[in-house]
Amino acid sequence: MDRTTEGWVSGFLGVLIFSGSLPATRIAVLDIDPVFLTLARATIAGLLGAAVLMLLRQKRPARGDLLPLAIVSLGVVVGFPLLTALALQHITSAQSICFVGLLPLATAIFGILRGGERPKPAFWLFSGLGGALVAGFALLQGGFTSPVGSLLMIGAIVACGLGYAEGAQLSRRLGGWQVISWALVLSLPLAAGLMLLTFPSSWSEIGTPAWLSLAYVSLFSMLIGFVFWYRGLALGGIAGVSQLQLLQPFFGLMLAALLLNETVGWSMVAVNVAVIACVAGAKHFSRPAVASPCPSVR
Repeated sequence: MDRTTEGWVSGFLGVLIFSGSLPATRIAVLDIDPVFLTLARATIAGLLGAAVLMLLRQKRPARGDLLPLAIVSLGVVVGFPLLTALALQHITSAQSICFVGLLPLATAIFGILRGGERPKPAFWLFSGLGGALVAGFALLQGGFTSPVGSLLMIGAIVACGLGYAEGAQLSRRLGGWQVISWALVLSLPLAAGLMLLTFPSSWSEIGTPAWLSLAYVSLFSMLIGFVFWYRGLALGGIAGVSQLQLLQPFFGLMLAALLLNETVGWSMVAVNVAVIACVAGAKHFSRPAVASPCPSVR
């Protein structure tokens, strides 16, 4: 398997893991305050990341890597989890997942701005069409009925796209799991301190589903998923592999239907089938990263 194909496979595994994030967050915020949820998942994942870095005796990042790591922390450790948790108080999990269709386009744009990638013009046709299909479907289904929820989700998409692109660049030097681990460690002191200040007044009202959801978003959404995702972006190219996120709504909507009993109609499935075709087209016309991935991508 060549490195580009390996990147697409790794990216696909990351998307599968991330697909459960919004349904799990929706379950968690029914019992847990969204601010505490964001801080708790960052703290738990940060402690796990610190433990792994210590056990494997990883070198500290260079001083020049601290600012990019801070951008990753703000984008994917704090920004996306917090904004989506707040948004899910105003919209359903299924509606929020539709906004994820805009994330590949945001990631590809930041990949060009931050990474210097230059996909072929036809790539943008398929990428834009895929994003338009998902966003248009959300509009027709009332996905924008809550202005607050919609604005929060758009902010989350922008923050996440920047964090993905920045992390992918770092992964070529530090390695995928090292990037997310160091980003989590960097935010750990602030996250842990604020978490202690936002402790729930009572734990009795938090049910088992909420605790299980917190465990999922802490372990899989904040740590394990990024190991595959950043590796995929680094090996296969940010612009190209990012289009796999167009598949995330399909998997997420299935989970929302199974776990939350939210309605997923045939029209929703049809849109996602069309989106899959757009992903295939974007992959065909995408190019790998400008620079060949270095051996540190692992």
